Amino acid sequence: MYLKKISLFNYKNFSEANFDFDTKINCFVGKNGVGKTNVLDAIYHLSYGKSYFNPLAVQNIKHGEEFFVIDGEFEKSERVEQIVCSLKKGQKKILKRNSKQYEKFSDHIGFVPLVIISPADRDLIVEGSETRRKFMDSVISQLDSNYLQQLIQYQKIISQRNALLKYFALNHVFETDTLNIYNEQLNSLGQSIFEKRKSFIADFIPIFNKHHQTITDSNETVQLVYESNLHEKDLLTLLQENINKDRILHYTSVGIHKDDLSFEIDHFSIKKFGSQGQQKSFLIALKLAQFEFVKKQSGENPILLFDDIFDKLDESRVEKIVEMVNNETFGQLFISDTHPERTEAIIKSTHQSYKMFNL
Repeated sequence: MYLKKISLFNYKNFSEANFDFDTKINCFVGKNGVGKTNVLDAIYHLSYGKSYFNPLAVQNIKHGEEFFVIDGEFEKSERVEQIVCSLKKGQKKILKRNSKQYEKFSDHIGFVPLVIISPADRDLIVEGSETRRKFMDSVISQLDSNYLQQLIQYQKIISQRNALLKYFALNHVFETDTLNIYNEQLNSLGQSIFEKRKSFIADFIPIFNKHHQTITDSNETVQLVYESNLHEKDLLTLLQENINKDRILHYTSVGIHKDDLSFEIDHFSIKKFGSQGQQKSFLIALKLAQFEFVKKQSGENPILLFDDIFDKLDESRVEKIVEMVNNETFGQLFISDTHPERTEAIIKSTHQSYKMFNL
């Protein structure tokens, strides 16, 4: 799969812009603030139906305007596929494929496999467990639509159970039978999600370790640890054991919505003990492993977005990534950088076709 062209209307800093892309490498160069990252985010939008950088959809509309439209034309299995994402203030976002509107955005996830590597990835280290769960869930969801539906259903039931706990507290009542209905539903969904996450991590870790060793010349030992209280007990038991705690807190304190991924270097937290360089290497290995995992499972090359990546890496690491391009590891690449000459020199060394876009 590759993106042939994209049109932007009132998207972030663009009033109107059109880009026709090379099937291999596309570079957006220019000073900070000209919109390089915004083009990459528009491409991300067409894959996930949302921004990678801004969770508030309305803030992606250009200042002073009422709507935005992103129109992309892809080629997949020798077929042209048009994906359009649009939003008008005060209305729901719309996602269409070949003029047909999706009823649920989740039905689109996985159709355009895509991986982004960005300085914003540092949130995976510095933010809370929800950020790392979202990473894990987004990788699995691109390959397993049933998993995504289970997640959506699980979150819906958690919200209902939490509302019930608040109702009990406000009205000084407690109905075990009603709560047990939610517990049974959560147990069924939660156990399935837990098993899929556990299986994913088992498959993912060797790929991650391989990429990390390549990037660092095997000088460091890192660990990815899946943390879940379901390793010890089934969810139904945990919910029953923690009911008094939940009644006090007015929310569900145990379950797969509390899972985490621990990022470690020599079995110590990389957030606390890793240097900036070590953290950077860890994150790039994580994202390259995501790319390879999705590629293996889906049988096609995901689109790869490198946001400001060459400015964040030393020369030896850049060379290693360039080697991967030469080895046909990647399909279509989109790169943003502030130094046109440096970018073009690196890209030329790959002997692949490319386009430069000066913004």
